[in-house]
Amino acid sequence: MGRIRLVGWVVLLGALLGFAALPASADDLPILHITIENAHFKPTVLQVPAGKKFKLKVLNKGPAVEEFESSDLNREVIVLPGRSIDVYLGPLQPGRYKVFGDFHPKTAKAELVAK
Repeated sequence: MGRIRLVGWVVLLGALLGFAALPASADDLPILHITIENAHFKPTVLQVPAGKKFKLKVLNKGPAVEEFESSDLNREVIVLPGRSIDVYLGPLQPGRYKVFGDFHPKTAKAELVAK
């Protein structure tokens, strides 16, 4: 009977330690901001953490629909005028990741730089 209790405690301890190692919830992630205004992203270069998950809040201050799109990040999301969206990213390798607005690809450009 003592051996069964010991195994039970080992399993319980392992489960508790496993829960402690779980990643932070979405509410605990660092939040970074980028804005779409007059068919341009602001800022055009945004430093983001490498090797960590984070939330990117994209606000469309323009009067028209725009899109947050990135082939590098495998993301494509519509942003309605006057609204914001949350894009969860990471962990990213150090480097540069291009972003553009599909409705204004010549002017709505930005880069996320993971460091």
